[in-house]
Amino acid sequence: MIKIAVYGKGGIGKSTMTANLAAAFAVMGKRVIQIGCDPKADSTINLLGGKPLMPVMDLMREGNENPSLKDISRVGFGGIICIETGGPTPGLGCAGRGIIATFNLLEDLRLFETCRPDVVLYDVLGDVVCGGFAAPIREGYADHVLIVTSGEKMALYAANNIYTAVRNFEDRSYAKVRGIILNRRNVPDEEGKVRSFAEKNSLAIVADIPRSDEITEFEDEGKTVIEGAPDSAISRKFFGLAEELLQEEEDARYE
Repeated sequence: MIKIAVYGKGGIGKSTMTANLAAAFAVMGKRVIQIGCDPKADSTINLLGGKPLMPVMDLMREGNENPSLKDISRVGFGGIICIETGGPTPGLGCAGRGIIATFNLLEDLRLFETCRPDVVLYDVLGDVVCGGFAAPIREGYADHVLIVTSGEKMALYAANNIYTAVRNFEDRSYAKVRGIILNRRNVPDEEGKVRSFAEKNSLAIVADIPRSDEITEFEDEGKTVIEGAPDSAISRKFFGLAEELLQEEEDARYE
């Protein structure tokens, strides 16, 4: 089972990257779970035809303190099991605790044993890698971290914070940074800036996603570009990343 947490600056396109990667795995015949770890609860919306999923924390606030797996999940494009942690009432409580509460519930419900996924993707809020927001990279939830960035100054600043935080967990056998997804914003010398950051930290750029009107057009329809145009050049970028990650998992199995 491949378990990946996707981090990056808020608004950098983590949910778009995660949902399209999930869709690519699904088209390739893999059983996929995507877990949105953000109070906005919009990670999986483009896998669900543009229809939002009721977050776990909302269900529990409404009185369903012991929801079932059926209550908290919905099956989206390609059979992907979609779950959103949600968060506290705005202005009250800690969103990180919502993630922890959801993960505890998923353990109680034996999510992985029941669904037996090939791939689990966690789409995590912003560049916060502490408290509950670090949960996806602790205790075996995720094995790898993908950092989404553009060449913008603040995106790279956030990427560096995430990389440093994950490095600080390395001696605890937590998840490790697998590489960078460059989600282009067409800023000057974008590739050079991101490549310089990657080389400085001995990281690979595992995918280079060009700015694409196709992605925006299909998201307006509540779809990923994988669903809307699976044979397009932009979709091939996501298929390529999925294939690389699967091959690495296969190679590791025989080491």
